[in-house]
Amino acid sequence: MPERLRCGVIGNGASGLEHLTSLLHCPRASAVAIAESHPGRAKEAADRYKIARSYADYHDLLDQPDLDAVTIAVPNHLHAAIAIDALEARKHVLLEPPMATNAKDAARLVETARKVKRTIMVAQKLRFHRHAQMAKTVIDRGDLGEFYHARGFWLRRGGIPRIGSWYTQKQQSGGGCLIDLGAHVLDLCFSLLGEFDVKAVSAQTFAKFGPRGLGEMDWGKSEVGAKRPFDVDDCGVALLRLRSGRTLVLETSWAANLPPEGRELGVDLLGTTAGLSLFPARLFRPGANGYDTVNLSLPGVPQAEDPLHHFVLCVLEGRKPLVAPEESFEVQRILDALYASAASGKEVRLE
Repeated sequence: MPERLRCGVIGNGASGLEHLTSLLHCPRASAVAIAESHPGRAKEAADRYKIARSYADYHDLLDQPDLDAVTIAVPNHLHAAIAIDALEARKHVLLEPPMATNAKDAARLVETARKVKRTIMVAQKLRFHRHAQMAKTVIDRGDLGEFYHARGFWLRRGGIPRIGSWYTQKQQSGGGCLIDLGAHVLDLCFSLLGEFDVKAVSAQTFAKFGPRGLGEMDWGKSEVGAKRPFDVDDCGVALLRLRSGRTLVLETSWAANLPPEGRELGVDLLGTTAGLSLFPARLFRPGANGYDTVNLSLPGVPQAEDPLHHFVLCVLEGRKPLVAPEESFEVQRILDALYASAASGKEVRLE
């Protein structure tokens, strides 16, 4: 393995540009090629980051023998196919969440990576956040006692990605806010709980704003009169029962009539000794004057690590990634079950 990881970036939209920026500041890696089917985006990325090799077809990028790894930032329905092609070309893979649009494809990814002995990691940024790392430290040392229930939420007031884009078309996205935001929140909650083993789920989804053309983000709106399909959810809620007996409530929304104050993104954990919440990281426990609130600031916990930089070090030094592919598969399997429950109106059990 070389001293610096030579990477290609597939997909040069907003997330792909983030990957290129991250590689630009990574001391152990470099971006040597890009693949982008949209000529304008490809030229912009190549010019901005001074990338000499640009390909319209990602297969041409994968054929390059001097590439060690690729990062993938494309619409959800392309994740599995491109990642499998990359693995079979003997490249290591960093993938934007979700891992795939269904558990069957996610399982193929995990199995392919195992067969070809290449690293694959889903870039779950929340897991690398310093507050999440502080929370994990507090949990692991037993400050919460026995924790038995969690609530995870990501509730936007008006944050639907551009209506009419691939985000709002189920065939390309796999779903709406439940898969887009829920993939991140579920991964964080399960990692804090130390358990990805879900017994049963009950879920309900809604589409109350997108079909009316309401609730878009301020950026990237469709042109007036353009086709604006929306056949996904803009709100999703769920109750998950874990094999251990613990429970998790998940709440997500792209658009909702919510108060302006309060947290948009957070996790709350209930324990027998104390409770904990993110973001910010705070501990709640009985004190002399009722309940004490402790703002966590642990000097031994480093600042948030860049997931891409972590991936690079894992490949170069043979480490296991913080986000294991088997855990990302479980998240995908649970997302499938949540959508199945919402469609049927019944609880779905996972074997």
